[in-house]
Amino acid sequence: MGEKRPSGRVGPLDGVRVLDLTRLFPGQYCTMLLGDLGAEVLKVEEPLRGDYLRWWPPFQGQESVLFLALNRNKRSIRLNLKSERGREILRELARRYDVLVEGNQPGIMDRLGLGYDALSQVNPRLIYCSITGYGQDGPYRDHAGHDINYCGIGGILAITGTPDGELAIPGVQIADMAGGGMGAALSILASLIARQQTGRGQYADVSMLDGVVSLVGHLIVLDLATGEPLQPGRFLLNGGAPCYAIYETSDGKHLTLGALEEKFWLNLCKALGRPDLVDCQFTSGERGERTRAELAGIFRTRTRQEWVELLQGEHMCLGAVLSLEEVASDPQVLARNMVWEIEHPTAGTHKVIGSPTRLSDTPASMRSPAPKFGEHTRQVMAELGYSAREVERLEVEGVVAAG
Repeated sequence: MGEKRPSGRVGPLDGVRVLDLTRLFPGQYCTMLLGDLGAEVLKVEEPLRGDYLRWWPPFQGQESVLFLALNRNKRSIRLNLKSERGREILRELARRYDVLVEGNQPGIMDRLGLGYDALSQVNPRLIYCSITGYGQDGPYRDHAGHDINYCGIGGILAITGTPDGELAIPGVQIADMAGGGMGAALSILASLIARQQTGRGQYADVSMLDGVVSLVGHLIVLDLATGEPLQPGRFLLNGGAPCYAIYETSDGKHLTLGALEEKFWLNLCKALGRPDLVDCQFTSGERGERTRAELAGIFRTRTRQEWVELLQGEHMCLGAVLSLEEVASDPQVLARNMVWEIEHPTAGTHKVIGSPTRLSDTPASMRSPAPKFGEHTRQVMAELGYSAREVERLEVEGVVAAG
């Protein structure tokens, strides 16, 4: 189950109201993080298609597994922003909410009359966050892109791969989740603090490319300082040294070794009975390859689990490479309460991954499952003061749609 709030305590973002107009990973992850911390999140979805992730297989019951994973602690309203009445309703919502998050191409919200300049006139305290690939200015402003493109331009792909030069696509969407989702959440939290000081909201221009460049910033500076381009699989922290590498075990699984400090490397050599390798920790070239081959041969003599049981407690920075299924049952992951179970009205009981935020007094919590499409349309409209008859008329006109 998810974190339970201690009696008498509230989430750090209780009272913060967030409008989520996004449709893909970055915005959904951002607003889920905020929702887990107590924010009230309202998804504003197109009446017909809604959030794109809703229709992405596989499904559990009638719901997309990916949508369920990223949209807990949210409500959903189906609202047609292409109609003037729909835009009027969004302005009413913006007047009452603290934060708006959108992920459209630059200029689209302005053309609808729903950009920051317009909505800040309605609510000067509004924090307006736009998540785009390249940001609101610069020569790439209007270029289309996805995670692979941002990771390519931002330098991640150039240093990810094998020593023979074969590049690899990272297994997780780094630009989307870290550059866009976490970057937006950080910008919003900073803006909320600033608003406490100034009484005003502000505009947050979040670029996924900016996020990627920030993540590799220390490596860019290193590259510029040395004049030696970093190559995939050839520098210290991406496989260029025997002490920091991935090794296969006898059962075809793998171990990670991160023995960067001398004490960890000495512990490894002692445990393996190979004192002759002590001075080979950071060797490169032909000698480094021989050292790596020696270690590879040793690690292939036992299964992954046998090595873990034998060496993990020996203080040498060694661990298993787990499959995603194994991660969900790992004892450390479970001990940290990172796997939550939740009951959904149509998908039934399902697991989601918990919040990475752990606060002693105001912990993250799971209060509701991912919303059904337009599940809260009539409830939200009633909160805005619309009568049931008025809502029915707007449904007929295609302005709103109920779940």
